[in-house]
Amino acid sequence: MMRAAKRILFFDHTAALGGGEIALLHLVAALDLDRFRPLVVLGSEGPLREKLEHAGIETQVLPLSPDVVQTRKGSLGSGSLMKAGLIARTLLYVFRLARFIAKNRIDLVHTNSLKADLIGGVASRLARVPVIWHVRDRIDEDYLPAVVVAVFRRLLRILPHGVIANSKATLGTLRLPAGANAHVVASGVVQNGVAPAIDAATRLRAGETLIGIVGRISPWKGQHIFLRAAATVHERFPRARFQIIGSALFDEAAYEKEVRALAVTLGLSDVIEFTGFRQDVPELIARLDILAHASTTGEPFGQVVAEGMIAGKPVVATNGGGVPEIIEDGTSGLLVPMDDAPALAETIIWLMENPEKAEQLAKAGRQRILDHFMIEHTVGKVQKIYDELLADVPEQSSSLSIRTAGYSNGASSFRQGCLAGATLGLKDEVLSGKTAAVAAGRD
Repeated sequence: MMRAAKRILFFDHTAALGGGEIALLHLVAALDLDRFRPLVVLGSEGPLREKLEHAGIETQVLPLSPDVVQTRKGSLGSGSLMKAGLIARTLLYVFRLARFIAKNRIDLVHTNSLKADLIGGVASRLARVPVIWHVRDRIDEDYLPAVVVAVFRRLLRILPHGVIANSKATLGTLRLPAGANAHVVASGVVQNGVAPAIDAATRLRAGETLIGIVGRISPWKGQHIFLRAAATVHERFPRARFQIIGSALFDEAAYEKEVRALAVTLGLSDVIEFTGFRQDVPELIARLDILAHASTTGEPFGQVVAEGMIAGKPVVATNGGGVPEIIEDGTSGLLVPMDDAPALAETIIWLMENPEKAEQLAKAGRQRILDHFMIEHTVGKVQKIYDELLADVPEQSSSLSIRTAGYSNGASSFRQGCLAGATLGLKDEVLSGKTAAVAAGRD
């Protein structure tokens, strides 16, 4: 007799289409529905809900207080975070989510953002249901506030039954003890129906090369580095053209103004296009001749890099975070130091001067993604983790209890978890925005 499909609850605090949310959509849509029945719970309304429902995925919104969702950098360490009302709203939401988990007889909870990890982790423990934290952000002080890093690393040892990191770089920042139930699973790439370009040499020989950078306009994404490199490239190749695909969010408008002013100062006004927010990012990538990546802080993974490679583009990317796990330097793409405009320019110029080599890199890059980073690889690994975890966990009671194994720190850890969950929105502003690529559709 066929076993009943296990009920998996996926929890994300937001429905904005950030990089992590797009990765969640791809994962849930690819699950084996004969083995797993997904239910996605979101903390707010937004385009992710529409896309999930369009894909036939059961989705519910359990509204999370905007005060929790939208807590910003300016509140870090201030008395505002200690307001009883904010703590109370977070606690109430945790209990509400715990009741929802119990009522729907969930077998396993899979959380998908830093806030979701903390809030969903406590709620799952209360509901006596195993929980996996999917960590898609580097937990390090060059990426997040120090207090968030310290609290998150502590709670990683207490709340989740298992951890999935989107890269070895991300996993390394978690500082987990030896033997922890932790796994590296890259975010899978989905074929988007846009035909890949495999004629890089022909396009580069034509002279009017189009070079682009994709992602929200944010200081750590390095659009200023890209422009300075573009100025050097333009001196050598006057017919080259450039695109900045994406727009700014939140308080990054000032940086976008700086970037636009820099383009004028560098004499690039006639050869640079700011596309703004676009829904057709795959089509825009398909029109590029070279995809550049210029982040000044290590990426947790590097989704845009992978998407450029699957599109058959020669990719130049910064050597930090999870990107070197995707690109084999000199074989499937080219890596340059972070925050180094001259190196980025020199490498782009080399590609333009060596179109046959550029085409070899593009073809090898596409093949590397096909071999190692497609959504089929991702979902297979995740489902294996589900099987292993569920095999080790006895039947779960539907009653709520705080007396669960692994949660011996009690109320103190519970309060820490709620406060950290309320403050984790700060990561967006600390990096001038990492809620993800709502602005460009990518992380």
